[in-house]
Amino acid sequence: MDERKPNLGCTPLTPISCEEIQHHQFLTIPNIYYYDQNYTNSHSITYNETTMDACKQACLKNCSCMAVLSTVIECVWVTKILSLHSIEPENVGYNSSAYLKVQLSPTNLIPSKKNKRKMIVGATVGVVATLLLLVIVAAIYLRRRFYEEEDEEFDFDQLTGTPTRFSFKMLRECTEGFSRKLGEGGFGSVFEGKLGEDKVAVKRLESARQGKKEFLAEVETIGSIEHINLVRLIGFCAEKSERLLVYEYVSRGSLDRWIYYRHENAPLDWYTRCRIIMDIAKGLCYLHEECRRKIAHLDIKPQNILLDDNFNAKVADFGLCKLINRDQSKVVTMMRGTPGYLAPEWLTSSITEKVDVYSFGVVIMEIISGRKNIDNSQPGENFHLINLLREKEQTDQLIDLIDRHSEEMFSRKEEVIQMMKLALWCLRNDCTQRPSMSTVIKVLEGVAHIQTSEAISIMFAEDNASAYSAPSQASIISGPR
Repeated sequence: MDERKPNLGCTPLTPISCEEIQHHQFLTIPNIYYYDQNYTNSHSITYNETTMDACKQACLKNCSCMAVLSTVIECVWVTKILSLHSIEPENVGYNSSAYLKVQLSPTNLIPSKKNKRKMIVGATVGVVATLLLLVIVAAIYLRRRFYEEEDEEFDFDQLTGTPTRFSFKMLRECTEGFSRKLGEGGFGSVFEGKLGEDKVAVKRLESARQGKKEFLAEVETIGSIEHINLVRLIGFCAEKSERLLVYEYVSRGSLDRWIYYRHENAPLDWYTRCRIIMDIAKGLCYLHEECRRKIAHLDIKPQNILLDDNFNAKVADFGLCKLINRDQSKVVTMMRGTPGYLAPEWLTSSITEKVDVYSFGVVIMEIISGRKNIDNSQPGENFHLINLLREKEQTDQLIDLIDRHSEEMFSRKEEVIQMMKLALWCLRNDCTQRPSMSTVIKVLEGVAHIQTSEAISIMFAEDNASAYSAPSQASIISGPR
């Protein structure tokens, strides 16, 4: 009634009207009681009902009832509000609550313009979201139907020379329900399987990125590749939206586990590292220069280099490869691959097989240094291996980058530094100044060498000097043979 005199009590903002009985509700006030505890006052009536809810509902239907007071033993109607006072249940021995009848005003009952606007926006968003969901579901359904129909219409027997076609059921069984994962890449996971007595690696692509005919065209091309330093594609599966590739199993797994020391393995000796580098170069040279169409791998990194029992290296995972016609100097494609191994020309989306040469240079340095190119565990200035390589070359401190786990490599530091300079050549910013993979092999075999150390020092600069020339004596890069 008066904010400055709270002892005067309260008064309703909206007077109770019998004509608005449908708008009456109760305001609950706990631990409070009517002053007349003997119920002899003419303003209080003891109402006999079996439950408190029934008593309250009866009051709401009776216009003379202004409040309901409750105890554990009875329900009391109040027909005129005079004085209510608070109680402490632990002192009086019972709990009591007051239910004061109030009448909602029209503004409480009718939504405001702001609330209406919120309701309209909410309803609109809900409808749009529902429609969008229906469109997505319909698109997925139609796409699957498209693959099913295409699968039925396409005659796989017309393809000659393709690898073996397996059913999805057969590959699921041979991998024991895809339970033994060997690794995971950007476009799918690889699982260990067994076909007869032979182990295989089954790559299950995450989703169908292309139509069945395009997928089969790539399978036909990759399946025709036969080289000792490339992982052999044994077969494939293309059922509905499922795309799977079956590769030969390579026992020692990927190169990264042997150079990053994640399994506490002994460091590889220098001869083995040189042989791995040579094997990678031979595999890439075959893809770039000896196939009917040039094949750019586009994702060369240690995780995609597999090692057999004798540490022979095989280039694996052609999931990102790009076929380039011999009469094409460059192709335009969207950026793909792994950060840290991408050549600068990816920024233009116009690439050649020389992007693999750049990635090969990064892998050489990881093999020599025993660390990742981008390593968050390193101090800030050593975070990026290739930037560090450029700095060390300029200050003639390349020896600082040799794998600290290998004493043998420090004893053969001149050979190791020569290999670093080959990496620098492959890492030139201008792709036209990088060597071809056949030239890299010649350098590794000792029948060609990098022109001068001064030429290497202008890495990432543009020059027109000749990249290499025939030497008068064999190179020492490849080590003992």
